[in-house]
Amino acid sequence: MIRKHSATLHGHRTSFSLEDEFWAELKTIAANRSMPLAALISEIDDHRPPDSNLSSALRLHVLAWAKAGANAQP
Repeated sequence: MIRKHSATLHGHRTSFSLEDEFWAELKTIAANRSMPLAALISEIDDHRPPDSNLSSALRLHVLAWAKAGANAQP
């Protein structure tokens, strides 16, 4: 199910929509990197292309993380 989430990025409140599975994986990534979820979202936002939206950037980050983990497996 897609749900609305919100975060404060650089002092401004923003909202985005993500499927529950992507949200859960973002929390896992943040925990694995020992960083707050808000900091991870802010980092992803800072590095996304200017013509992309935050929801897409978050999904692509999760996909890249999953692919990197799959490639590291023997």
